[in-house]
Amino acid sequence: MGGNKLILFVHTVKYLKLKQIYYQLYYMVRNRFFKKENYAKLAHQEIQPLEWKDVFLYQDSFYGHKNFEFLNIQYQFTETIDWNYAEFGKLWTYNLNYFDFLNQEKITKEEGLGLIKNYLKNKVVLKDGKEPYPISLRGINWIKFLSKNKIFDSETNQVLYNHHQILFHGLEYHLLGNHLLENAYALFFGGYYFKDEALFLKAKQILKEELTEQIMKDGAHFELSPMYHQILLHRLLDCIQLSQLNSWKHNDLLPFLIERASKMLSWLQAITYNNGSVPMVNDSAHKIAPKSSQLFKYAKDLNLVWEKSELSDSGYRMFKKDDFQLFVDVGNVGPDYQPGHAHSDTFNFELYVKDNPVIVDTGISTYEKNEIRQNERETASHNTVKIKNQEQTQVWGGFKVANRAKIVSLVDGDNEVRATHDGYKNLGILHTRNFVIEPSCIIIEDFLDKEINQEQVAYFHFHPNVKNIEIKENKVKLLNENIKIQFNSILKIQLQNYEYAQGFNRTIKSQKIAVFFNKTLQTQIYL
Repeated sequence: MGGNKLILFVHTVKYLKLKQIYYQLYYMVRNRFFKKENYAKLAHQEIQPLEWKDVFLYQDSFYGHKNFEFLNIQYQFTETIDWNYAEFGKLWTYNLNYFDFLNQEKITKEEGLGLIKNYLKNKVVLKDGKEPYPISLRGINWIKFLSKNKIFDSETNQVLYNHHQILFHGLEYHLLGNHLLENAYALFFGGYYFKDEALFLKAKQILKEELTEQIMKDGAHFELSPMYHQILLHRLLDCIQLSQLNSWKHNDLLPFLIERASKMLSWLQAITYNNGSVPMVNDSAHKIAPKSSQLFKYAKDLNLVWEKSELSDSGYRMFKKDDFQLFVDVGNVGPDYQPGHAHSDTFNFELYVKDNPVIVDTGISTYEKNEIRQNERETASHNTVKIKNQEQTQVWGGFKVANRAKIVSLVDGDNEVRATHDGYKNLGILHTRNFVIEPSCIIIEDFLDKEINQEQVAYFHFHPNVKNIEIKENKVKLLNENIKIQFNSILKIQLQNYEYAQGFNRTIKSQKIAVFFNKTLQTQIYL
């Protein structure tokens, strides 16, 4: 490990919890020298399927004849299905092992059971599929499918129980965050399905602890990705429905789950645009999570109610006017000990005009640890300011973060928000950005508290549909949208290309402007 990488590593590890470090070492030693299969024979083979109904189904990812599509990559196995297939990266393999397709619209009971049986034939050689995260998602999908189709199958139940035992003894305490929460959701389903007290009690313990910590005061999931918020809320609603439909035992956890879900619904409603989409900030990608509208309907079917969220500690703000909506990030990058889905994007924003995206986050197109992912997480891929070619937050290694920007001052108003971050403290500079929202104009003011002999740059990324861009001196016109942007105190403006992520493994060439300035910049967007 080189000197620079070692410094990054030190500044990354120092934020971890001792619990994470302990379990990293514990699992490494245990799995290398004392690994054993944590299997246990079911005490009774006659498992009764649970009561279950689907409020909405997953989008199709299995097209019959061993033909699958995940992450916008379609592949048809010619002979047997290779459940370890790694040609398209680990996340594609993970998706193959999640078995979401069991609960898609176009699949028959016979096809689904056939895929499960095929999987069972390969249980000895499974690799990624026996890791805790895919076990968690697959376990929930199998239980849903078996239950709604009233399938009694002792072999399937035994393997499903074995995998729950692997999960129980390999919970992702070394990662925490959304991974541990997914583990707990799976244990909750397993506890109900197998009538297993140990699985249920462990799920109850983790859910109480993690939902208390991970759901912020304003209702946001603390990793601050709208996509993951939707995914985790969906799973929470599943747990609520499972408990409501099945009376295995008196579940005193249910009121707590309902209260947490209501807070998450409040936040999601506050940050969802009028057209139903959500900001593509941090690790968010199109067509992965359920839509907000689906989740709101699901919640209403469960008789949940929620109030309007007053956005606060998540650091996100949403200003909704008659003709436009402005989403603003004036918060920290996420939980210090688990910022794996965070980007270097402090003071980033998105602008929708008449329900159409105009200025957007670039989104993500890959989880592979490569140059594309690095670029998509860096400052220049967001609508914010980069100073002296430095990063606000040191993102690296795919999912790692070393030194990170912190908000040191924040002032809210009804139509204004002003904040300062210290992401450039190594340069001795504090960056302040002020958003002022007027009926037909947005004013963005950037201030550096120190003048340096270097051109700074503010980036503005336009949606792919914004094509006709005219630049004259200090003015930019989006001719098709009838939007004018005027900049004061600038050095120059450059029109540049960038890749907008339309989902995993799918990008489209789009345009952005780079606005160069010295110490102060005023941006006026006339709508």
